[in-house]
Amino acid sequence: MSLIVTKFGGTSLCDLERVQAAAQKVVACRQEGHEVIVVVSAMAGETDKLEDLGYSISTRPDPREMDVLLASGEQVSVALIAMAIQDLGVPAMSYLGNQVPVYTNECHQRARITEVGREELRHSIDQGAIPVVAGFQGVAPTGEITTIGRGGSDTTAVAIAVAMDALECRIYTDVDGVYTADPRIVEQARRMDRVTFEEMLELAALGAKVLHLKSVEYARRYSIPLKVFSSFIDGPGTLIVEEGESMEQPEVSAITFDKNEAKVTVTNVPDIPGIAYQLLGPVGDANISVDMIVQNVSRDERTDLTFTVPRNDFEQSLEILRDQVIRLRREAENPTRYEMEVIGDDAIAKVTAVGLGMRSHAGIATKMFETLAQYGINIQMISTSEIKISVVIHEDFCELAVRMLHSAFDLGTD
Repeated sequence: MSLIVTKFGGTSLCDLERVQAAAQKVVACRQEGHEVIVVVSAMAGETDKLEDLGYSISTRPDPREMDVLLASGEQVSVALIAMAIQDLGVPAMSYLGNQVPVYTNECHQRARITEVGREELRHSIDQGAIPVVAGFQGVAPTGEITTIGRGGSDTTAVAIAVAMDALECRIYTDVDGVYTADPRIVEQARRMDRVTFEEMLELAALGAKVLHLKSVEYARRYSIPLKVFSSFIDGPGTLIVEEGESMEQPEVSAITFDKNEAKVTVTNVPDIPGIAYQLLGPVGDANISVDMIVQNVSRDERTDLTFTVPRNDFEQSLEILRDQVIRLRREAENPTRYEMEVIGDDAIAKVTAVGLGMRSHAGIATKMFETLAQYGINIQMISTSEIKISVVIHEDFCELAVRMLHSAFDLGTD
């Protein structure tokens, strides 16, 4: 028998009726002749409620205690799904992260999975039961409960699929596949039948909410096919696989955006070796992800250093950089050399065109910049790679930019 890992997100478990519907999909997969492992998130809204509880007690809650708190959401889901499967006449058993176990490093709230135990899951399957595993959570070598970040249940599912040599990993969510743009913004957005891992990595990193970035990284590394399906309607979904020779690629495959962005600028930075590390090193040490970076050197050997961070980390980034500027000035032989200023803007958005076809099509950037210019949208930052072009703009123009670029690259339905 082939083994299928199925994962159900929080929106797929928004109420008891949806829990029962998810159980029916699991049992149907089993009746097709597959062995099945289920991974589930907390029910819709539960993690937000738990997080709000934590922050209502403390403005800076302890990460260890937050992991203990947040991990409780999945405990409810695994029990309910297991009971719903049992009610359909099929044996099932629920597992928390530490019972599998799903081993992680010791970084609370942003842990990385290091290993997944096989024996307990294999034993459960061999006994005729369907294992139902709590996503999002794991256990550190010290025995501490850890969580792997919001959206981390996708990563749990793929990690289990890898460990158990699964045929594929099926992700059930509130959309019926991967689209050329957010259909809530672009009415003409089209579901794609197939997307490459490389494109999906870019889309996930750039704000597309269909799949968690780390889950795509895992799947690509170990060549585990991913399929995205809707929990609410039947359909073919979207297959995410390695690029095949027969896959004809348009110049641009999708337009995505991310409003969870903030821009930080350090002005009047001295143009000396190591200054970027001295400023950005403490930001990285605080586990803050730095994305786009722009540095310009002026004639008087001064520069402005601008970069983007997740909006939730904006205030902390400003605080870290201002403290670092003060430290550098205090320790310098010539303090006036370090008269830098830290400023920021959290009213920005990043809009990106993604596509493997960019490798062989010239003029993509020109078309993108021309389209934005036609609608008076100012570009604040630009970042490019072999298969993407990202621009930072004011957040007020984000949806207009997405719609106009989607149209300019002819990505809509016929």
